Amino acid sequence: MQPARLDLRIVQGATLRKPLLLMQPSYVYRPIGAIQKTAPLRLTVPAHGMPAAWPCWIEGATGWSALNRDKQRERFRIAAVVDADTLEFNDLNGAVQNASGGHLVYQAPVDLTGASARLHIRDAVGALLLALTLGSGLEIAGPGRLLLTLSAAQTAAITWLKGVYDLELTMSDGSVDRWAEGEVVVSLEQTHD
Repeated sequence: MQPARLDLRIVQGATLRKPLLLMQPSYVYRPIGAIQKTAPLRLTVPAHGMPAAWPCWIEGATGWSALNRDKQRERFRIAAVVDADTLEFNDLNGAVQNASGGHLVYQAPVDLTGASARLHIRDAVGALLLALTLGSGLEIAGPGRLLLTLSAAQTAAITWLKGVYDLELTMSDGSVDRWAEGEVVVSLEQTHD
């Protein structure tokens, strides 16, 4: 598996709460039953199965070309789950649109039941700068959701400016995979005289 590339930015002296969404590599396609004329936009997607506040795309809808996004080249949208058959997109106004059809497309969340996680931040030479584990800076916050948290006191104590990190998961079956990696940049706290 190829780890996701995601750079992290830490603001010295500020609390860091960074949600990390872990998704299956394959896509889920659900037919859209109705594109409602509402503001914000609501879609009827029977038994969509998507978690709340999850990234998704709409493909193949007719009558409103701006609604469609290519999952390979365009940024996702975040949908709020109204119920098991209805999604809402707060950034879209469908009140004056006349769209129909298409598919909701998303990647299902990774099942983190029984998983453990560790995130290591190292300097360029490889010396360990910070180690986070479940219960100590990392928390499973739902299906496919890890929350990385550093307190304001922890970030205030950082004296380095750049590093690299990797996130490794050990699944309930014992398999170990690197899920994400990237650069870490620290923005120093500004002091005023």
